[in-house]
This record gives sequence, C-alpha cells and structure tokens, in this order.
Amino acid sequence: MATTRADLVAEILWELKRASKLATYTLIARRAGFSAGTNGRTMDSCLKVVRRDWPHLHWWRAIKDDGPIETEQELKLKEAGFEVATHPGSKKMTIVSIETHCMVWEPPAVAPVAE
Repeated sequence: MATTRADLVAEILWELKRASKLATYTLIARRAGFSAGTNGRTMDSCLKVVRRDWPHLHWWRAIKDDGPIETEQELKLKEAGFEVATHPGSKKMTIVSIETHCMVWEPPAVAPVAE
C-alpha cells in the first residue's frame, strides 16, 4: 500500500510526464506539501514506493537537487531524448541545460480580498 506522500509524488510525476519536463526533489516535495528531507531521503523513500506500485510512471523525472544522476536514470533520460554529460571535474553524470528542462509551476492564485 502506498503512502500519502508517495501518492502525491506519483501525481506530480504524471504531471511531469505529460509536460515532458523534469523537477528537483525539493520542488516536487514542496508541491506535494512536505520536505524532501535531509539529502533527499524522504523523496528517495517516496520514489521507491512509486517505482514499486506505479512502474509505468517516470520516476526518473525526479532529479536530485545538486544534479547528479544514477546509471539507470541516465539510461531512461537518454531514451527520452535528454542530453547527459559528465560534470566537469568529476565523474558524475548531469543533464545538459537542466534549466530548460525543469518544470516551472505558477504560484497558486490568491483570491482578491473583499472590501
């Protein structure tokens, strides 16, 4: 059985899939109404549940805040047409031009105050 947080993350991943976009752990967690946790641990836990319960969802669209991607994630990103490269000065893989691929959500509309 999935957790409430995992349910919310699953909905956001579906939204990212439809938009062909990516998002960082922190942005996804904030949109879902919780903290990504220290070093993204809460998001890692949610993504494990998503991968188990909803294997059709694009879990790999959730990227760590500092940008490095894992081997399996790299393969999925490449299959989807995202360009990845080795981060200068390290062996970590990152997404090229990540800013252009990240989802931007509009802040919720605020109802006008009645006078």
